Amino acid sequence: MATTTPVHPVDEVPPARQLAAFGLQHVLAMYAGAVAVPLIVGGAMKLSPADLAYLITADLLVCGIATLVQCVGFWRFGVRLPIMQGCTFAAVSPMVLIGTTGGGLPAIYGSVIVAGLAIVLLAPVFGRLLRFFPPLVTGTVILVIGVSLLPVAGNWAAGGAGSADFGEPENIALAAFVLAVVLGVQRFAPAFLSRIAVLVGIVVGLAVAVPFGFTDFGGVADADWVGISTPFHFGAPVFEASAIVSMLVVALVSMTETTGDFIAVGEMTGRRVDPRSLSDGLRADGLSTVLGGVFNTFPYTAYAQNVGLVGMTRVRSRWVVATAGGILVLLGLLPKLGAVVAAVPAPVLGGAGLVMFGTVAASGLRTLAEVDFEGNHNLTVVAVSVAMGVLPVGVPTVYEKFPDWFQTVMNSGISAGCVTAIVLNLLFNHLPRRGGPSAGSPRAKTPGLAVGGVEDGVEKPREEVV
Repeated sequence: MATTTPVHPVDEVPPARQLAAFGLQHVLAMYAGAVAVPLIVGGAMKLSPADLAYLITADLLVCGIATLVQCVGFWRFGVRLPIMQGCTFAAVSPMVLIGTTGGGLPAIYGSVIVAGLAIVLLAPVFGRLLRFFPPLVTGTVILVIGVSLLPVAGNWAAGGAGSADFGEPENIALAAFVLAVVLGVQRFAPAFLSRIAVLVGIVVGLAVAVPFGFTDFGGVADADWVGISTPFHFGAPVFEASAIVSMLVVALVSMTETTGDFIAVGEMTGRRVDPRSLSDGLRADGLSTVLGGVFNTFPYTAYAQNVGLVGMTRVRSRWVVATAGGILVLLGLLPKLGAVVAAVPAPVLGGAGLVMFGTVAASGLRTLAEVDFEGNHNLTVVAVSVAMGVLPVGVPTVYEKFPDWFQTVMNSGISAGCVTAIVLNLLFNHLPRRGGPSAGSPRAKTPGLAVGGVEDGVEKPREEVV
């Protein structure tokens, strides 16, 4: 009797109606973050409303293309996991500086193109670094990702950073209502509805928000029906050395953050990332960043908020996120549809975000549960790494007196926590102690010797540990 090879959940293709619902859920989870980068950069450069609208539609279009490349993949491009792509916030400060000091958008796009090419070239090097990400490091990084995202959800729940009614009780009440709907659907609804609990919560929240005046659909009427992003719309790229150097630092930060997101999704979906797939995913990031420089947008990276959505819904199919990429392409080509999605009020997104981002942090704790904390310094590694990751989130101005390159690296809680975890793991678990045995020697593993011995998750591949 013929037997069929079981399909991994990552490769399963759900029915069309589920694909559409799950995909739209991913779009709503990342939309606010996706349009924030062009709004911030364009606003700082005092671009006209028409130019700002152009930046947003271009961004959505390339977001969709980048997501399709990452999920579907071709040749050696794409990690082929449910990964959503969007503009990285690590590039905002350098791009504002480049754009407002005389270089303008052409200088930004020149540096973005070079950074994208550098990511493509460096991808194999990062792929070989995967052995420095044992469960001790990956669990810490995933925990930091979740914790560093929670203030984003908090700002949304309060009405959106900078809004006139920030912190008003009605904003918090709406966010709490959406949170209650999401939890209620997840707990009591049938299986299919529980998997789109975030989408249901956002739709119900929007239905409540409209009559109470939380949102305005006036922008929908003003938006164009069709918008096409053409290469180098703002002029031919300009390659300035200082701009390129700052963007290369951003590229390294982005690669570090993306590596953490890949590993997190790999843990959640049961298809753990290996050196080759990591290289392929980073190579897709680089290609998307080059496309961003050509099509008038910015550097791209994996979006951590959608990592939380994968963990919360337990929908592991990459074709769901590929469908979300297709929706983003449509939003980029049809600005009026994008205006409809943009009308979702921030408190509605905040209520859903609290669940999603908390799920990421909880997934990090689940990974850390595999780590041995007895007779070694692993607790110190986690403690200091989480502290360094949360520090710039809790005190955003803590590094403002430092050089720009240092701020670019350390102002991102994800990259700060990731770098700290890698360095401390090497220090305590791999380097030999002065005047004593190395961490991996037999004496170091003898019970009762508190000499920074290596826990199983450091020495063995993650597959063996799990």
